[in-house]
Parts: sequence; structure tokens; C-alpha cells
Amino acid sequence: MTPLAFSAFSVVTALGAGQAATLAALREGRSGLAPCRFDTLPIAAYTGEAEGLENHPLTGAWAGFDCRNNRLAALALHQDGFLDAVAAAKARHAPARIGLFLGTSTSGILETEIAYRHRDPQTGALPEGFDYARTHNTYALGRFVREYLGLAGPAFVVSTACAATSKVFASAARMIGAGICDAAIVGGADTLCGTTLFGFHALGVMAEGPCRPFDAARSGISIGEGAGFVLLERQRPEHGAETVLLLGTGESSDAYHMSSPHPEGEGARAAMLQALAAAGLQPGDIDYINLHGTATLVGDAAEDKAIANLFGNAVPCNSSKGFTGHTLGASGVVGAAFGALAIRHGFIPGSPHTREVDPGFASDYLLEGREARVDRVLCNAFGFGGVNCSLVLGRAA
Repeated sequence: MTPLAFSAFSVVTALGAGQAATLAALREGRSGLAPCRFDTLPIAAYTGEAEGLENHPLTGAWAGFDCRNNRLAALALHQDGFLDAVAAAKARHAPARIGLFLGTSTSGILETEIAYRHRDPQTGALPEGFDYARTHNTYALGRFVREYLGLAGPAFVVSTACAATSKVFASAARMIGAGICDAAIVGGADTLCGTTLFGFHALGVMAEGPCRPFDAARSGISIGEGAGFVLLERQRPEHGAETVLLLGTGESSDAYHMSSPHPEGEGARAAMLQALAAAGLQPGDIDYINLHGTATLVGDAAEDKAIANLFGNAVPCNSSKGFTGHTLGASGVVGAAFGALAIRHGFIPGSPHTREVDPGFASDYLLEGREARVDRVLCNAFGFGGVNCSLVLGRAA
């Protein structure tokens, strides 16, 4: 595929808001996970909660969109000069030529949970001010961001579980390649809610302590929240040598099980091979792998087999889940942001909370971060239903 430039990108997680706060935490090996205090839910688990969303409601013209998920999206849009970059892109391309392709898992379902708590005791009617279309609906995120940025190009929201905000990179590349738009904003947001926390707890896949990806004693996930956005454009002369490029994308489906990956990692391997082929690269060209690495028993084992099959133990890898928790639908763009930071700043993160790598694993899993020149990164994101997506990022020069 024709490489596309990251003209701008932003990220917000439990590590903080923006690239600088994120990079500082990665360098320090500082996790954002803490005992769950969200909404006073009676769950013994750790979460990665973004700070301050309760104190920053959407107001004025945006009040109808106010919900936790859209608040987090707005916070991310205001980081790292992203709004200025979008304004410049609109001047170059026109609002109708910029596509918007976002991902989320549960969108603003928390608003519906709150609405149900306040039903009319006699009729069961939901509160009059509840606005499903602009808060809970999956497209609520896309509608909010599209209007907030003043865009008029094609727009849609993907909800393919934890691969959602990776798959939108592939969607954008196809739309730009087909000439439907000249640039695209990709990314998305996912936030904490009772449905997610109780749901994963009921599945028995949540760790009581902070998650420990690839650890011999791993016992499940920690759920986090996150948002991120990337402005993708064709390369221009003013894109400098440190510009991060999207070099390739790969998508596959296990068609194996609704909630478990293929035990040999066949779907993951297929997605990685496709991404490498699209980028015109071989496994040996990759300098760092940002794993999906959720800290589940079967998920980590399957991904390790897929990595070892393609890369052996020659490429250092880690999972960002120990820093942020599993940000679900946002994990793809969060992983891409971490990969972009690795390229720009020459740093491969470690893995807080992981103490001893599973002795049955063959990949080169890092416990401690280290300085290293990073020219090309592979980022993995896999979701329920066997949905897999891999991205290859690289340095412009």
C-alpha cells in the first residue's frame, strides 16, 4: 500500500493526557492501574481510569452529546495540537474531502445505565433528557467528533470489539486509495461502564490485582479507558524525517470461537503476514512489536505462538496493557500511539507488573524498557469473535 503520514496524533489514557505525559510514564515504567473506584461498583479488580472526566462536562452547543465517552474523545482532540492540525488539513483539502473513521466498543452505554437507574417508578419511562442517539448509540461518537471538527466527508464508526480502532486505519487507507477522500481522521474512544466491568467479571477473566501480561502467573485482564486520534495524509515535502508512516495493515478472522482465539494463533499470524506484505517488509525488518497481550491465559499463549512462528525471539516486544489496562475498543489506536512514540523517541517500553515471563513462551518479551533506534513497529489488536488486525508503522527516513 502507499504509505500514509501521521500528520498529527493524540492519546489519553490512565497515564495522562497527551504525548508528553504518556512518554514520561512509559520511560519511568509507571503504570496507571489502581484499585477500581469507578461508580462505587463492588468489584475486586484494578482499572485504568482517565482522570478528571467527571469535572469536564460538554456544555453549550455540545451539551446534548455529553457522556463519559464523548468527554474523553473531546479531551483527546484537545491534545498535542491536534485541532490546529485538523484546521490546516481542512484548508488544504476542504472539509468534504476528509474522512472520519472511528472505533468504539460500548460507546456511551454508561448514559443508558444511568438513565435506567432514574426511570419513572410508576411507568418505567426513561428520563426525558436522555438522548440515546447522541450518547449511547455506537455512531454517537462519530457524530460528535464530525460536528466538533466541522467535517463533511464520509464518516462511520466500527465496533469490532478490541480490534475496532486498528481496523479503521485499514478503512482509511482503502478510502484514500480509492480517491473517496484525500485525508482521514482515525481513532476512537472507550470508557468504563458497569456493563463492561460486570460483564468481564462474570466471564471470570478479570484479575484481582493489576494485570500481568505474558507472566507465568497471569490471571486475567484489567480494564482501562482510552482515546486517541490520528490525522492520516499522503506524504508531503514538509513532512520531516521523523514523521511516522502507516506502512501496512492486515486483517483476518479466526472463525474459531466467539470469545477465544485460535490456540495456535493462526488468525493473528495471518493478520501480521498480511500487514508485512502490504508494507513490502519481511519479519526481520521489524524492530519492535506492540502486542495485544491482555494477560489472559489463552490469549497470551496464542499470540506468543503466532509471534514465535514469524519472528522467533529476534524482535523485542511488550504489551501496553500493564500500563493502561485493556482499553478495549480504543486499544488499537492506543497501541499505534505507543508505537509512534517508540519511533519518534527511540524508546521501547517494558511491562510493569509482569514479574516472570511464562517459561513456555518463546518470544522476546521485555520486562524493562530500553533506549533503542526504532524504525519499524508492528502493532497488534485482536477482539472477540476472532477479529484480528495488525498495523506496520515506520519512520519516514
